[in-house]
Amino acid sequence: MKTLVLANQKGGVGKSAVATLLAHYLAQQGRRVLAVDLDHQGNLTRPLQRSQRPVMAGVSSERLLTGAVASMPDAPFVLVPSDRSLLSLERQPTLHTPFARHLRAFLGAMAQRFDVCIVDTNPNPDIRVIAALASADFVLSPIQLNQESLEGVNGLLNHDRVGVRKIKAVLNPKLHLIGLLPTLVEATPFQRANFVQIAERFHPLLIPLAGPGKQYASIPRRSAVAEAQASGEVLWEMKKSAARDAWKDIEPAVATLAQAVGPVAAREPMEGHHVTAA
Repeated sequence: MKTLVLANQKGGVGKSAVATLLAHYLAQQGRRVLAVDLDHQGNLTRPLQRSQRPVMAGVSSERLLTGAVASMPDAPFVLVPSDRSLLSLERQPTLHTPFARHLRAFLGAMAQRFDVCIVDTNPNPDIRVIAALASADFVLSPIQLNQESLEGVNGLLNHDRVGVRKIKAVLNPKLHLIGLLPTLVEATPFQRANFVQIAERFHPLLIPLAGPGKQYASIPRRSAVAEAQASGEVLWEMKKSAARDAWKDIEPAVATLAQAVGPVAAREPMEGHHVTAA
């Protein structure tokens, strides 16, 4: 099992929407997917639960850090939901090391059950993020194309607690940064200028797309994505033409990210395809 953590120290960047798209996409490919929501806001839990595609675990994600978990449902797509008790973990500093160990032990126990684990994290740089990164194979950072987010890239890399470089050097040498994923991208002169700026400053951290020209993975701002998150629908199965158009623009980035977590087997076309949890 490969574990991918989505992390950003700023909220409102579309991180949970990317996690939702990836979880559904990987499940549609026939991958066995474990989705873990470590954000007490539950922005991954709600759309996946409403979709009725994953089977709900019998425990919340707080239990993955605080104690042994006996088992997970016998299903190819499972969600471990968040709850508000996650907020209390940072306030127990003497237990931070056991929390990280418990999560690592859980992921190790799931290694033969699932192909991919998608972990959505909270924007606060706390023990939940540290524990997730300390056991992950990959980290992906969705960012917005504004000055605050561009300046926040330094925090992603160099924060003294949850910086990728610190985690990799001290806790998890296997951790690999897939890269920065610009989200909520709009076709405005301001956004285009910021995209050029980030490409100039951080091009080694952007995620190249296959094909001619120098193109990088990004997620455009589309109202259909927000509608899918709110309703629990799978974006590419929505009947609206706006949703189909949105997916056409988004699929290259999602397919590239799915490939980054491991080889992808041949799959059926997505149009009209449903994934049903066993």
